[in-house]
Formats: sequence, structure tokens, C-alpha cells
Amino acid sequence: MADNNGQQWKTLDKDLGRISRVELATIYVARPMVGTGIALAFIVLAALTAAVTLGGTPNDLIVVAAAGFGAYMAINIGANDVANNMGPAVGANALTMGGAIAIAALFESAGALLAGGDVVSTISKGIIDPAGIASAQLFIWAMMAALISSALWVNLATWVGAPVSTTHSVVGGVMGAGIAAAGFGAVDWPTMGTIAASWVISPVLGGAIAAAFLAFIKAYIIYQDDKIAAARRWVPVLIAVMAGVFSTYLALKGLKKIVKIDMQTALMIGAAIGVLSYAIAAPLIRKQSQGMENRNKSVKALFGLPLVFSAALLSFAHGANDVANAVGPLAAIVHVTEFGDFAAKVSIPSWVMIIGAFGISFGLFLFGPKLIRMVGSQITKLNPMRAYCVALSAAITVIVASWLGLPVSSTHIAVGGVFGVGFFREWHAERRFRKKAGAKAAAQRLAPEERRRRKLVRRSHFMTIIAAWVITVPAAAVMSAVIFLLLNTVIGAG
Repeated sequence: MADNNGQQWKTLDKDLGRISRVELATIYVARPMVGTGIALAFIVLAALTAAVTLGGTPNDLIVVAAAGFGAYMAINIGANDVANNMGPAVGANALTMGGAIAIAALFESAGALLAGGDVVSTISKGIIDPAGIASAQLFIWAMMAALISSALWVNLATWVGAPVSTTHSVVGGVMGAGIAAAGFGAVDWPTMGTIAASWVISPVLGGAIAAAFLAFIKAYIIYQDDKIAAARRWVPVLIAVMAGVFSTYLALKGLKKIVKIDMQTALMIGAAIGVLSYAIAAPLIRKQSQGMENRNKSVKALFGLPLVFSAALLSFAHGANDVANAVGPLAAIVHVTEFGDFAAKVSIPSWVMIIGAFGISFGLFLFGPKLIRMVGSQITKLNPMRAYCVALSAAITVIVASWLGLPVSSTHIAVGGVFGVGFFREWHAERRFRKKAGAKAAAQRLAPEERRRRKLVRRSHFMTIIAAWVITVPAAAVMSAVIFLLLNTVIGAG
């Protein structure tokens, strides 16, 4: 009898075990479905907001649909683009994933609503000439196709795990729809050539600047006999550089809604805030470093708080600039349906900007962690010093690019900075190894497998990301052209 009872208990344990496994599997499957459900609810809410704001004429229904797709695009920007600002801070353990998402959502929304440009170029930096498009209706379909195709492409890239440029996705979408609507002559090819050049220039420049800062930190702080004394001397200088650069960046890019500032004035503002930041940072770093051990771990701790500030400022600037990618084509559609013509520049209604700002925050919260982990820890190992170099290089590169008049992608610059830091570490580790062991002895001792194992940048991720960057514009363009032809044939004919 006892044996039967024992057998029953064993069977019950097994059954309970199976049930618990089913519950775990259900939770695992349901979690992505919850995110998708919330995202769909937000898209429907954005469309309803447009419907309530506008009314119910046929043209208004087009705007309602465009508002839904604008919300979808904003969600995808949050899921993909924002990872570039927060990834390094999370990878360096300066921020938790929850803290990063909270800070990014707050500063992205603040940047979009407080400093987001109230006037955007509906043709995305002059890629197509609206005059070449025969009618306002065709222009609406072209903008709608650009919006849908760029959102679909960024969604696909996020699913694959590749950080791509939402700016370039919109560029490709506008170009493809423009070609389908008015032929190749409608495209401003010199502008497209400049954008193509930025694919190479921005990540290389971002990587080079990040590597240069890391080399400086290693030479003047890490390899000094008294690391703490060196950190007291140089960390306030680096914080001042960061504050000055970000002040210049925000004055140029983030405050254009409030006041128009030229480069010279922005640089003067940056220099003044840099000096002020040094005066504040020097005593704080001296106090923080008291009693610290003379080792690398202590130095890394001094970069933690400045890194959090830099990530927050990057998010603010990103929200101020990139929200236009989500709402630019939507603003163009609203303008055409309201006034019956298309203009090179249009104002963005407040309700459209709110959709963009909240959509970016929703996308980050629901789907951002995947790309944050990719950028922060899966390309190369980051610590607060390396991540600080990436953030600083991102801001400097954008300022240099603005000065040169190059349209650049914040994604390309930030990820280029991560690659730059990783490849510099590889080169530096190899150089130190050869110096220590002697070139000939090192060559004999390291087998090819060991040499591959010592690579500090994951080559598979590197190739995936580069491939995604290269095909972003043509892929978005082809998708946009197909969607435009479908819209024009199915709905336009109807």
C-alpha cells in the first residue's frame, strides 16, 4: 500500500513538473505577445486621436491611417535607434536596463516635445522635388509609402538584431516612392551622393575619435604609476570636454525650436559651460577619489556618473532631432490634406509631435532591450571608460559633420564608436603582447585558433551590422516603390 502511495506521489510530482514547465513556456511565449498587443493599442490610439482631431472626410481618413503608420514608425525608432544612446552605459554597468529605459524615455520625450524642430523638410533633406510629382494625391501616396516602408525595414532590422539608421530608412523610402511617382529625374542625386558618403565617413570618424580618447585615457591615467593622482588631473578635463561638446551640440541641434544659434555662438556657449563644468567637477572628483585604491577598478568608478549624464543628454538630443523621422512624412500628409498643396517645409501640429514622442518611448520600453544588449555588450566588452569614449565621440562627430554640412546618422556614429573602441583594444593588446614577448617568439607561440580567440570584436555581429547599413537605403527604396504602386493602383484607382 505504501508503495502504491509512493508511486502516486511520484506520478503527481511528474505531472506538477510538466504543468510548471507548460506555465513557464506560456509566460515565455506570451511575453512578446503582450508587447505587440500594447504597441497595436498605441497605434490604434494614435489613429483615433487623429480621427477625433480632424473629423471624418475621405481625406481625413487618409490622415488617420498615416497617423497609425507614424506611430508604428515611432515605436520602431524607439526599439532600434535609442539603443545606440543607452547601450554603452548598460554594457558598462553604469546603468541597469530599467534605469536606462526610464532615463531614455524621459529625455527622448523631453527632447522631442521641448526642442523638436517645429518645421521639418517634408522631402527629407531635399531628396525628391515635389514639383516633379503630378498631383497632391500622388504626393500623399508617396509620403505614405515612405512612412510604411521605412517602418517595416527598421522593424525587420530590430528583429534580426541590427542597429540601422532610421534617417537612412526614411531617405530610402522617400527616394523609392519619388522614383515610382515621377521617375529617376525627380531624385536629387548629388544629395543622395552626399548621404552615401556619410555611410562611410560617420562611423569611421566616430570610431577614430572614440579610439583616440581611449588611447589618451590609457596613456595618461591607466598606465601611470599613481593612477588616482592622474585621474584627479584628467577626469575633470574629460568631463569639461564632454559638457562643452554636449552644450555646443544641444545649442546647435536641440534648441532650434526656441532660438536659432550659429556654429560660432554655439562653440562659445560650449567653451563657457566646459570651463564651468571643470570648476564643479575638479573638487567633486578629488572628494570621490579619496581613499581609493591605486588600481584600474577605482578609476572606472569615477567615469560612472558622467557616463549616465552623457547618455541622458544624447537621448535628449536624439529626441529633438530624430522624432522628425517618424512624423515628417505624416506632417507632410497633414499639410497636403489641409491646404491642398505641398510645400518644401511644413509646421508639425502638436498632436503629431506627441504621437512621435510617445511612440519612441513605447518602442524603447517594449522592444528596446534587445538592441541595447547588442550595442552594449555583444559587439565588444565595454566598461565605463570605454563607454564614455563612445558617448563623447558621438557628440563630437555630429558637431564636425554639421560644420562640414554632412547628413549623418547617430546610429552609425555610436556603433562606429563601439567598433573603434573594440578594434583599438585588439590592436593595443597585440602590440603589448609583441612588445613583452618579442615579435618572433609571439608569432611562434600563438596558434591561428588562439589568435582568433583573442579577437575582442565579434566578427559575426560586425558583418551583420555593416551588411544591414549597406542595404538600408536600397531595401527601403524598393519596398517604398512597391507600396506606392500598390496604394496608387488599389486605392488611387478606387
